[in-house]
Amino acid sequence: MSTIACFHAHYSNIRLIEQALTSYNIELVHYVDPGLDRLKHDEDFNSALVREKVNQTLQWMSRCHADAILVTCTLFAAVLEQIQPLPIKVTGIDDSLLAMMVKHPKRYLLAFTNPATVEPTMARYRDYMDRHLAGKDKPELESVLLPGLFDMIMRGDQEGYITALEEALQQLALERKDTCLVAAQLSMAPAAEQASSDTSMTIYTPLSLLGANLERDIGITKKV
Repeated sequence: MSTIACFHAHYSNIRLIEQALTSYNIELVHYVDPGLDRLKHDEDFNSALVREKVNQTLQWMSRCHADAILVTCTLFAAVLEQIQPLPIKVTGIDDSLLAMMVKHPKRYLLAFTNPATVEPTMARYRDYMDRHLAGKDKPELESVLLPGLFDMIMRGDQEGYITALEEALQQLALERKDTCLVAAQLSMAPAAEQASSDTSMTIYTPLSLLGANLERDIGITKKV
């Protein structure tokens, strides 16, 4: 049985990962640190602070008898290429989305609720495309921030967040039928799943291909 250490920015993400990977023969160990999200409005908040904290935490987690690390926060995942090398495999929550976009270079609209996540995540995506598709056609990437929602989940209003987000994603899916819509953050996955069902339109999330990605990159297996 493989052990995966999961690094979250909010406790609500634990349940989402547990549910998404329930059919796999793995042990999940959860580490939660909401501090960076609480600091994101400070004047001196910057990518260097994020990088230092993520690097420190991942170095510690890599020593705690896990076979791999899954970083579930897009803000944390945005600095993975900048941290010190680790002795175990580290996977970002959006790695499966990146691999899909490289394989299918279309027009993608990435929706966010956390304003601090937009710029670093889009920079990571574009850098990834440049490295993996040099000299080839690249996906067209666009971002949109759905304002006023992320504070709800940080206050613990999970139900209100999902309801408001579902409505916003439904409207966005109907308005932007010319693009592949992506709910870029893990916290958006439940609302995206419902909005996708209600509109009969595909809305991708970090959970869409997570299991298959971990099967390939880490070697986890399904329960018998």
